[in-house]
Amino acid sequence: MKEENNYSPRSGYLALIICLILIGISVWGIIQFEATWLVVFIIIAVFSMAGFIVVNPNESSVLVLFGKYKGTVKDNGFFWVNPFYLKRKFSLRARNLNSEPIKVNDKVGNPILIGVVLVWKVEDTYKAAFEVDNYEYFVKIQSEAAIRKLAGHYSYDNFDDEQAEVTLRSGGEEVNHVLEHEITERLAIAGIRVHEARIAHLAYASEIAGAMLRRQQATAIVAARFKIVEGAVSMVEMALSQLKKKEIIDFDEDKKAAMVSNLMVVLCSDKDAAPVVNTGSLYQ
Repeated sequence: MKEENNYSPRSGYLALIICLILIGISVWGIIQFEATWLVVFIIIAVFSMAGFIVVNPNESSVLVLFGKYKGTVKDNGFFWVNPFYLKRKFSLRARNLNSEPIKVNDKVGNPILIGVVLVWKVEDTYKAAFEVDNYEYFVKIQSEAAIRKLAGHYSYDNFDDEQAEVTLRSGGEEVNHVLEHEITERLAIAGIRVHEARIAHLAYASEIAGAMLRRQQATAIVAARFKIVEGAVSMVEMALSQLKKKEIIDFDEDKKAAMVSNLMVVLCSDKDAAPVVNTGSLYQ
């Protein structure tokens, strides 16, 4: 397989001067000596002007002569090449691809929406020109294929896959690194260099988003209640321990149970407790 090779073209300014001189002399000869055969030189000079090319910074021009690759001009400036060369320009600037979120299934089969941001540039103009049909469309399609493969290897989160240590939502840099490596391998055939690939959009698909949101809320409530109960038990234990240690009051088992019940209600309730003042004995 061929590779890119640099082509060194001739100066366009020198070629332009030669063409103008040739046209000028030919016109003068036709006028002064009626040498109409000098028209041939004018035609040659005009045809030669088709060989002028301008290469801007971070651009290149691929040259092909009758189906044969001759090289790539990457130097910036004004040049002249064989007028028969077919010239195709390629931008060498870095580009962004912000893909539309696509619906895929994660490792456990949940439908999710996922999109990526990709920073890429053309590195090998020969591969970009001749190894693929349309390198820009190739980047888009292969990026989507890499997203689908990535989603199939990871769960969205660990609700359904408790054994998963890395998920799409919590994987962070590790998941992005896997995505970047996968896209880099796929785009190498087109001479594309990947600078960065990141997940830009990640969400459950609309048909299950509501149910998953309620499940996440329920999980958060359970976790919060667990912390509240854990803290309340510690506070009740500390209160009973301090009362016994300082001998403020001597509790029997019934009194202790009643106090524990009241403290747990006050500490675990999601609303402010309304105190009831007992003006009689403890048993009334």
